[in-house]
Amino acid sequence: MRTVDDSQYENRLRNWDYDVITASWPESLSPGNEQRGFWGSQAADQPGSLNLIGIKNPAVDAMIDQVIFAKSRSDLVAATKALDRVLLWNHYVVPQWTYGKVRSARWDRFGRPDPLPKYSGAAFPALWWWDAEKAAKTGSRQ
Repeated sequence: MRTVDDSQYENRLRNWDYDVITASWPESLSPGNEQRGFWGSQAADQPGSLNLIGIKNPAVDAMIDQVIFAKSRSDLVAATKALDRVLLWNHYVVPQWTYGKVRSARWDRFGRPDPLPKYSGAAFPALWWWDAEKAAKTGSRQ
């Protein structure tokens, strides 16, 4: 392991000069053209692209086209799952940050929407409110 300054790190990323890095690829609920930049063969030859892995795989390119040109939501979901399987099968990444829970400790004196909005995390305190009835059960007045 070696520590490098920010400019060295960016230059190494741009030129795929590393063995292992930690990265994330933010996704939406409707994946599309950005998949070419993340996983596509053409992006693998573009220094500074988001294809940090340098993937050049015709099967991945074909799955990306299926995602981009899906005619319906069900086709998009199927194509996205197929792309995911191809990417996972080739062991390009070690998945992390996949724990679907948020751990927190607090007194139960707040109300919140149930269920919480998708991808909101715990959304504390933005979607929570003071619940006087719950607070009374904990013996807390504030």
